[in-house]
Amino acid sequence: MLEHLFGSRTRVKLLRLFLTNPERAYYVRELTRKVGERINSVRRELEHLEGINLLVSRIENQKKYYKVNQEHILFHELKALIVKSQLTLEQDLARGVRSMGKISLLLLSGIFTGIPDAQTDLLIVGKVNRARLARLMNTFKKNFDHAIRYTVMSKKEFEYRNSLTDRFLFTILENKHVTVIDALRKQK
Repeated sequence: MLEHLFGSRTRVKLLRLFLTNPERAYYVRELTRKVGERINSVRRELEHLEGINLLVSRIENQKKYYKVNQEHILFHELKALIVKSQLTLEQDLARGVRSMGKISLLLLSGIFTGIPDAQTDLLIVGKVNRARLARLMNTFKKNFDHAIRYTVMSKKEFEYRNSLTDRFLFTILENKHVTVIDALRKQK
């Protein structure tokens, strides 16, 4: 969606990376790996963004580092726009997962709640078509700039693991998460 507004997929990926990590500086090769785009495309967009003063650069150890200019007049608006576009993607993902089968519980955690090192980003309890789910996750991988870690378990497995206070499950449930579907609670 944003690439239509900004004219370039590479620019959107760079903006998303810089605006979600405003304190961090990156060098060119690191950026090409992070956004998964060609170096010439990344250089062109960096030059453009630096030209409008949205990025600032410094040279350190013979490498040019780029960082978002938090003093830029549009910094907060662009950051809000990136966050809102992320929410739209999350809603689309949740809608897609709902269509995969009979879902009793759907939780968003990990990258969706600002905990990138969590064990899973998506917990799905119910009967789902795993092949279709894998294809859906691959589609969204492009939008989120990295793979979405997801866990699927049957209702029976969830109840068993919950009764044992399974560490993996307990960590997900006790940490920050967003409940999208909870048919388990309604059944009790």
